[in-house]
Formats: sequence, structure tokens, C-alpha cells
Amino acid sequence: MLSNLLIKNYALIKQLEMSPDPGLNIITGETGAGKSIMLGAIGLLLGNRADVKSLYDPTEKCVIEGSFDLSGYDLAPNFEEENLDFSEECIVRREISVAGKSRAFINDTPVNLDTLKKISGQLLDIHSQHDSILLGSNEFQLQVVDTYAQNFSLLHAYRKNFNAYKEASRAYENLKEEAVKLRKAFDYDQFLFQELSNANLQSDEQNQLEQELVILENAVEIRERLQLAYAYLDNPDNSILEFLKSAVSAIGQASRLVSAYEPLRERAQSSLIELRDLADEIDSVSSSVDIDEGRTEIVRERLDLIYQLQKKHHVSTVEELISIQDALENKVGTVLNLDEALLKAQQKASKSEEVMLKSAQTLSKERHKVIKAIETAIIERLIELGIPNASLSIRITEIAPTSDGIDSIAFLFSGNKGLALQELRQVASGGEFSRLMMVIKYILADKRKLPTIIFDEIDTGVSGEIAKKMGKMMIKMSDNHQIIAITHLHQIASSGKAHYFVYKDHSSEKTVSKIKKLTNEERIMEIAQMIGGHNPTESVIENAREMIAKE
Repeated sequence: MLSNLLIKNYALIKQLEMSPDPGLNIITGETGAGKSIMLGAIGLLLGNRADVKSLYDPTEKCVIEGSFDLSGYDLAPNFEEENLDFSEECIVRREISVAGKSRAFINDTPVNLDTLKKISGQLLDIHSQHDSILLGSNEFQLQVVDTYAQNFSLLHAYRKNFNAYKEASRAYENLKEEAVKLRKAFDYDQFLFQELSNANLQSDEQNQLEQELVILENAVEIRERLQLAYAYLDNPDNSILEFLKSAVSAIGQASRLVSAYEPLRERAQSSLIELRDLADEIDSVSSSVDIDEGRTEIVRERLDLIYQLQKKHHVSTVEELISIQDALENKVGTVLNLDEALLKAQQKASKSEEVMLKSAQTLSKERHKVIKAIETAIIERLIELGIPNASLSIRITEIAPTSDGIDSIAFLFSGNKGLALQELRQVASGGEFSRLMMVIKYILADKRKLPTIIFDEIDTGVSGEIAKKMGKMMIKMSDNHQIIAITHLHQIASSGKAHYFVYKDHSSEKTVSKIKKLTNEERIMEIAQMIGGHNPTESVIENAREMIAKE
């Protein structure tokens, strides 16, 4: 239930706070005093659109906060589905910044509007007189049947199967479309793949081949240069090595006389060893440089093939060609296995359709089971509420599967004797709509886990004894649900356990809407004024006192 409501800086409300009774709460006040503003603020907790224009003071943010006591209600799974921690003390908050940015929180965890709507929709149900139009909606009528039958788990299971079927069907249709495209391109793709496959490309070969070709094409000059370098280093007549040997010997003789020269000898000796090793390696490399015209031609042809393939496929590396080859192999393989893939996809779609239809039929059977009970319950209550000749028939028509199943439901109604049943939107008057909606809320009250129900002038078009009976129905509903009723009828106002009065305060420069909980005497006077105007007589006041005492 709603244990506390805080509204700050919203429309005509500077700050308003109330802690409703767990039972039936009544809210009254003059037209335009701010009752609808309160509902607008509560609507923000339900995920309605926020507007920066609704700020009372445009320089401060707006805050709407509802504290809920969820003990005794099995709502933890709803929170788990949205990855939210569940607590029996739940706080839902909505903020509108001065820049118009809206933020929502559940137990101080930021949430998006979809999550806010899903969670708040399980905590609050607001019915406004303007919402009676919903009653004529076939979708709403279907929800009534499912709620009465308590088909929540069946509907959830069906929707899961329906989504799986839609996904499998979509995958099959997409594969069929893709198959047409792939088959058209198959011959060319297979040719391209075979061409690349026959090339037997290696990821590191291009660089190696290009280096090898440079050597092969310049073998004569390379060998000559290397042999000349070797001759400079190790020519028997006048080589660098012979001169260096002599230098080492001379330094060695000097170091025997002066030991401080020994490091010089060691450095010279080290250089001699390094140059001798260098000469040997140059000689070895020179010997490995072959003048091979046949190999040169092979390397050229191989590189020409690689360059041609790169140009053809608009790439610059062998690695990219190999990647293209792999992709083509997958495409060609897919086409070669298309028939098998299509068959599997079709079988999966057919199987998921079978499962979906089976769950749809199960759901439909449960709907059919409760139709008569709903018709009877509604008619009995409508007769009590002053429509003695009420007739109601619920028609179920099988349709193609939708996210709601295979049933289309229509409520056919007549409020007068001898008139044919017609769809609600065509025949029900405003007063009849109000009573119908009241009855539906009443018969569904014990079928839902809904902690708080708010009625906004659901008593439109009724008065007298009928209003009393509506009040008694609200009292009965409040045994298991917190009820908040905004009303203009004293018969209903006298039924509440707590009575709040909304009014405008003009004492400051700017009008402010406020709310206060009435004492027993204030409540008597408010109901007396609802009966007899601003200056009720003593008899009217006594009448109001008796009405409250009876409740």
C-alpha cells in the first residue's frame, strides 16, 4: 500500500505530503482545488510523460516520491525480472530538473521509464472517469478476462512461446531470402574461391618472395661486391687482416715493455678476431648467391599472380586475400548446404508454431471457462447498482495468433429491456460506463496482487442509493486493498476511514494547492456542505453525522 506520498514543486503544489490509511481513503475539495494535480503527480510515478512547464518554481527541481509497504504481497518476482533488489519498504521517486530532464528511481536505483512503468503498475492502479473509454476497448476486455481467470502464468508462457515462434519464423524467412541471393551469386563466388584456393597462398610469402627476387635479379653485382669486400679483408698480398696482424704484434711487443699498453693489444686482438669472422661470413654469403634464371622466372610468376589477385580483390596483402578466400568458402559452403539448412529452419519454425498454438489453446480454454462466471458477477452487481435490466454477453472469436493469444474478446451490453446486445462503445451511457467499470474493478479486486487502487470520480452519473452501494463496494474492496477515492458525492465520502480535503491557499503572492486530513468534526462539516451547500442547516449537519456513524 501507499504509506506516504510527497509532492514538491509540481503545478500549484509547493509541497504536499500525506500518509493514507490502509483502508478506504476519501479525497474531496472544490473543483479546481488541485485533486487532478495530485493525480497528475502520481501519474509521474507510473511513468507518465514529464514536462518542465509543470514546475511550480521554475528555478527548483520537482520531486514526486511514493513510499510503499509491500509486506503481504508476492511482488519480489516482479523486481527480480527487472534486476532490482526487493524490499518490503519500497520507495519510488521521480524528479524533473529545471532543464526538463526527467529521472526515475526505485529504492534509490536509477531506472528507465519502461522499468518504472512495469514496477509501479504493480503497485498502483488509477482509474479516472476519463478512463472509462478503456472499457470499450477489446484489449482491455481481454485483460479483464485474463485477470479474472488469473491467467498470468499461462499468458507469460504463451508470450514466451509466441516470441520464440516469431523469431524462428523470421529466421526461416530471412534464410529463404538469403538463399535466393546466394544462389544467384553462387557460380561466380565458387569461381573466385577456386581461383584463390588453387593459388595456395601463404600468409608470409609475399615479403619473402620480394626480397628473394631482388637478390636473384642483382646476383652478379651482389656477388662481385661481396667478393671485392672479402678481398679487401683477406687478400694474401695486401689485406686488412695482414696489416692488423702486424699491428697486434707490434702493440704486443710494446706491452711487454710497458704493461699499461696491454689493453691496447687486447682491443687490437679483438678487432682482428671480429674482422676475420666478418670476412668468413662475407665469403659464405657470396658463395650462396646463385645466378639462377629459372628460379628468377618462378619467383616473378608467383609474385605476378599475387599482385593480380590483390588488384582483382582491391586489397594490398596476402592476408586479406586469405580472409576473402575464407569468406567465399563459407558462402559457397552455405549454398551447398542450403537445402539442409532450410529444412532445419523450417522444422524449427513448425515445431515452435506447434508449441505456441498448444499454449494458445490452453490459454483460450481457461478464458472460456470463466466467461459465464464473469457475465453473472457483472450482471448481479449492475442490478445492485440500479441497472435492473442489465444484460451482458462476452463473445470470444478465434483469430490469428497475436501476442495476446488466439482470442478476440468483445463485451456485448444492453442496459434496457428489449434492446439487442451491442458492443459497449455503442450502447453504454456515461453513468452506465462508471458503474460497469466500478463493478469490473470490484470483481477483479481479489484476483490481483495490487496494493493500491485510486478512483477518480468513478461515481460520475450516479447519485442517491446507487452512490451508497458504490461506497459499500469500495468498503468491501478496502478489506484487501488500499483504496483512495476522489469523489464529489457525500454518500461515498461518508464511507471512508480517512478523509482528506484539497483546497487552494491564496494567502501568499502565488496560489498554492494544499491538502489536510480532516478531523471527525471537520469531516462532518465537509459532508454536510457536500449535501446542503456552504451554509448547511443543523439538520443537514446531523444527517452527515449519522451517515458517518453508520459507516
